[in-house]
Amino acid sequence: MANISAPKIPDGEKVDFDDIYRKRQEKDLAELQSLIEAHFVQRKKEEEELIALVNRIEKRRSERAEQQRIRAEREKERQNRLAEEKERKEQEEQRKKMDEDAKKKKALSNMSQQYGGGQKQSDTRRGKKTTEREKKKKILAERKKPLNVDHLSEDKLKDKAKELWESLMGLEAEKFDLSEKLKRQKYDINLLLSRVQDHQSAKGRGKGKMGRVR
Repeated sequence: MANISAPKIPDGEKVDFDDIYRKRQEKDLAELQSLIEAHFVQRKKEEEELIALVNRIEKRRSERAEQQRIRAEREKERQNRLAEEKERKEQEEQRKKMDEDAKKKKALSNMSQQYGGGQKQSDTRRGKKTTEREKKKKILAERKKPLNVDHLSEDKLKDKAKELWESLMGLEAEKFDLSEKLKRQKYDINLLLSRVQDHQSAKGRGKGKMGRVR
């Protein structure tokens, strides 16, 4: 190693170590103060950025809440309009139905006045229908007799089943004949109504038209 010699101090001068130490401390303190100030400046900047971020978030949240409120109000208004439109249509349909019923009642009243005795004939037909219904019930009650087959043997059961089958076939044939008879009667009635309408039209009195029998 090379020989290291201590620095030479000029003759007649003294070294003030306290002053050197003091200056060193002042320098270190200045650097530390500078670091602290830089730290607080950075921290303040970060806090300001954080506050700005929080403010942006709150503003965005407030804007979204306002948008949702506006959408909710618009949806409520739309639902109210739909409800009002539905109620208006229902009232309109009810009014039309009432008008149609009134027209039908008026037409029926005119027909009753024109042909006279319509109500009496209607009552007669209603009474006749009631009597016929009672007759049907009586006939069905007579025909629907309970079967007592517990005591019958196998052969007797076969004979009874054959008898019921033949009775059913007879009823089906009777039903067919009555159905054809009814069709013929309706045809004759419609033909007579058509002739009456033609006759009234020829005389200029065909204001009310009779409906066909279905």
